[in-house]
Formats: sequence, C-alpha cells, structure tokens
Amino acid sequence: MCVHKDVAPAFLPRVVAELKRANVEVRGCPRVLALLPEAKLVPAIEKDWSTEYSDLILSVKIVDTLEQGLEHIHRYGSKHTECIVTEDQSVAERFLQEVDAAGVFHNASTRFADGYRFGFGAEVGISNGKLHARGPMGIEGLTTYKYKLRGNGHIVAEYSSGVRHFKHKPLG
Repeated sequence: MCVHKDVAPAFLPRVVAELKRANVEVRGCPRVLALLPEAKLVPAIEKDWSTEYSDLILSVKIVDTLEQGLEHIHRYGSKHTECIVTEDQSVAERFLQEVDAAGVFHNASTRFADGYRFGFGAEVGISNGKLHARGPMGIEGLTTYKYKLRGNGHIVAEYSSGVRHFKHKPLG
C-alpha cells in the first residue's frame, strides 16, 4: 500500500491502530517507521513489496507524488486488482487509465474483484499474467478486458450482509 506524504501524518496513525487491533502485521518503509515509532512495526524489505502473503500482513510505503505511487504499482503490482482512495477526480482518472491491471478501483474495496460481484456468476480462476490462446481462434481469443470500478467508500460487507444489493445489468 502506498500513502501520499501529505495525508500520511493524519491517516497512518489511525489506520495502523485499527489494523493492529485486527491483528494485522504492518510492515513499513523507513518513513512509515519514523512516523510511527511507538507502533513497533516490522521494517519492510524489498521482497515485501511484491509478496502476496495470503495472511494478515500489509506492507506500507509513503510516496511523495502520484508518479512515485504509479511507479511502485508498475514495478510491484500483481496486475490483478489495484485501488486508489482519493477525493481528487483528476488523480483518480489518471490512476484508472495508467495502472495496468485487470481491475482498477477508485474509492471501493478490492474485495469486489470477484466473478459473482462483477455479475458473471461463479468465480472463475484464470491467469492474467499473459494473454494466450491455443488451437483455432478468432478475434474473441485476442480480446482482454480492464474493469474500472468507481465507488464512494463501498465495501463488500454491506452487500454480503444484505444491507445493500447488487444491481447487475447488461452494459451493452
């Protein structure tokens, strides 16, 4: 997770406190460690930026600019799902355009990256690391998609609990 330097002093203490209450191990870059010395965070190492733990572990880096955040995602991102939380619409649109991932989200939980939640029915596991097809094929075999989700603080729990409902509808 990248956090812009302008919001880090107000944002990170609150978020890290909540994460620690939920037993999430937070690993931080040197700037995060310096900002939160009392939090006793784990120093992040190079490998942390590209590791998907499948565990309650989050690596956090403070960046100076949007460009640094985009570069970090370009270098270490999974190309599966990436998200930005911002009130700046121009920054959000640039993120949605420039990040190379199957799903790019603005102000919505990455837990929405799911076949059911996208309205496709059951989850279908695929590799999105490269595009390939075998045997006879047409244009459909060369088609790929990029999903852009724009939210306003939307989280999956509200839909899972029935507080909110999906409104799946054909787009074309």
